Amino acid sequence: MHRVLSGIAPSGNFTLGNFLGALRHWVSFQDGHDAFYCVVDLHALTSDIDPAAVRANTLDAALNLLAIGLDPERCTLFVQSHVPEHTRLTWLLECTATMGELRRMTQFKDKGQGQEAVRVGLFTYPCLMAADILLYDASAVPVGDDQRQHLELTREVAVRFNNRYGETFTVPEAAIAGTGARVMDLQHPERKMSKSVDSPLGTIGLLDSDEEITRKVRKAVTDTDGEMRYDRAAKPGLANLLDLLAAATDRSPNEVAAGYERYGDLKNDVAAALCDLLRPVRERRARLESDLPYVHAVLSRGAAQAHEVASATYARAADAIGLLPAPPAT
Repeated sequence: MHRVLSGIAPSGNFTLGNFLGALRHWVSFQDGHDAFYCVVDLHALTSDIDPAAVRANTLDAALNLLAIGLDPERCTLFVQSHVPEHTRLTWLLECTATMGELRRMTQFKDKGQGQEAVRVGLFTYPCLMAADILLYDASAVPVGDDQRQHLELTREVAVRFNNRYGETFTVPEAAIAGTGARVMDLQHPERKMSKSVDSPLGTIGLLDSDEEITRKVRKAVTDTDGEMRYDRAAKPGLANLLDLLAAATDRSPNEVAAGYERYGDLKNDVAAALCDLLRPVRERRARLESDLPYVHAVLSRGAAQAHEVASATYARAADAIGLLPAPPAT
C-alpha cells in the first residue's frame, strides 16, 4: 500500500479552490493508500501572526478537514507541531540544502517582495516542508502546481542525503489532481482563488451559504462576445465557470460547454452544482462544532500515530548523519 502525505496551513477560511484543487482528492486517497494529513501550523509562523488566531485557525482547519470527509479510521490526521520530529529533521535538511536552492524558490521571492525585513523562517520553510514529507516515507504527495517546486527541492535534498550518508529517505513523487485542480478567482480569473487574497466576490468559501454561493456565481465575470466555448487564454472567466461545473459533475469542460448557449443558464447550473457539493460539508461541520472533545481526541490519536512513524525515520536519519544516540531515559 502506497503512503501519501499532504498538509494545509491554518491561514484562514478554506475556499472552494482548496476543496476542488486538493482536499477532495485527499478524501479519495484514503481508499487504497496509507494516508497521512496534517495541519501545518508551524508554516503559519513565517509571517506576522496573532497567536490567538493561529490557535483558533488550527482548530478550524481540523474541523474543516473532518467536515470534508477525512475519516480518522481511514487516515492519520494530526497537527504538525504536535510531532516534534518535524523541527528536528528540518535542521538536518537545512544542513543538506544550499542557499542557492532556497533563493530560487519562487514563493519566497513573491512573499518576501517589498518587505524590509524578511523572516528567516520564510526563507528556510521549504526545508520544513521537506521534513514534513520525508518523515513519513511518503511515495506520493498530492500537490498543486504552485507547490511542485518545493516537492522538487524535497526530492533533490533526499537524493543528496541518501548519496552522502546512505539510503535513508523515500524519494517521493507528485500526485497531481486533474479537472478542477486550479480554481480561479470569479472576479479576477487570471489569478487563483485563494484564502489568502482578499476578494469577497471572487472567492467562494467552503462554508458559504447557498445564497452566498449563488450570488457570487451570478456576478462572476465572463466576456461580451457570448460565444460558448472553452478557451482559457481568450475567455478565462467563462473557462473558469466551465471548469467548476466540470469538476462538480465529473465531466470535461468541453462536454459542459456543448450543453449551453447562454451564459446565464450556465451560471445557474454552476451555482446549483456547487451548492449541492458544499452543503453536506456545512452540515457535517455544524455537527462537529457541537462535539469538540471528539475533534481533540482525533488530533491526539493522530499525533501519536504520526509520532510512531516520524520518530523511526528521524532516528534513522540522525544515525546516518552521525549524531550520537540519546541515552535511555532513567
